[in-house]
Amino acid sequence: MESVFKKFYRSFYNKTNGFIPTKPLNQNMYPGDFFQIKNGEIIILGNIFRKNIVNTTDVVFNSGIKLNPTNWNLSEGVTKPYSGRDTGHNPIEGDFEFSKQVLAFDGFGSFFFKSSAPESVKFANWGDFKQELIIKMTQTLYSFRELYIVTESATTENWTLAIAGSDKAELEIATESENFGLVDIFGDSSAKTIQARDIEFYHREDKKKPSFFKAKKLIVQQEKLDVFISELISERMQVPVWAENFYEYDFYNVGGPYSPPVTTNTAQACTLDMLQANQLNPNTALQYFSWANANLDDVEMLFRTYGN
Repeated sequence: MESVFKKFYRSFYNKTNGFIPTKPLNQNMYPGDFFQIKNGEIIILGNIFRKNIVNTTDVVFNSGIKLNPTNWNLSEGVTKPYSGRDTGHNPIEGDFEFSKQVLAFDGFGSFFFKSSAPESVKFANWGDFKQELIIKMTQTLYSFRELYIVTESATTENWTLAIAGSDKAELEIATESENFGLVDIFGDSSAKTIQARDIEFYHREDKKKPSFFKAKKLIVQQEKLDVFISELISERMQVPVWAENFYEYDFYNVGGPYSPPVTTNTAQACTLDMLQANQLNPNTALQYFSWANANLDDVEMLFRTYGN
């Protein structure tokens, strides 16, 4: 049922200017963590500082960066059919007033996320050591061809997330605090759940965990991709003539325009696989590799499993 999170992750990336929630959400991710995405999972392989891949004295951090709180409160497919003050009765204390709110969700994956005081820690001088990392991570220390490195981690004082499992999902919450009136009470520490129907995920985190991050991913230089694709197209256009002369069989060999079914990841893998022995080495690594920001394609990979 992990696909129920998909709308939230995509919207979160767009609204927060590129931050991605960790997966699972209780996983901490720190600047310098390096990882791969396999079968929809984030596999953390280590940290460049703990493994002494980069000298800590060469790295400068910006800490406690205040983020726009407006961007860190978001929802999709949620309405509030009721918000108001009600009266209850306690046999001991008598009548009392409380604020109540009903949230209605319009479908599978609809969500409501609320947080407070978001801030982050990030590399201030990524450009000073990014090339060193390419050489060490692809040649001298490791031989990665697919890799992500966390460059910024974000925390909040608290956050609350509710995700619907169906179009009948509903959440009813209340608080006895008097300072709310008709103000939204979702996510407040004093709010209590009266009723939750068809809610797939509902959690409040009140600790400053680094549950959100930005990352750089290892990519093949675009010039190398362009050359490879051009050569591939040229070679494939010659195949019909070659096949007609080579095989002792009457294949249908009428040639035509050829467009290789290449996605970004496939093209990168093919480029590196087709290199001759020793063509890629510590002296040439920077000609083939560079870093790019993790984007929505990478968020999509968090929900792409081998069974799908």
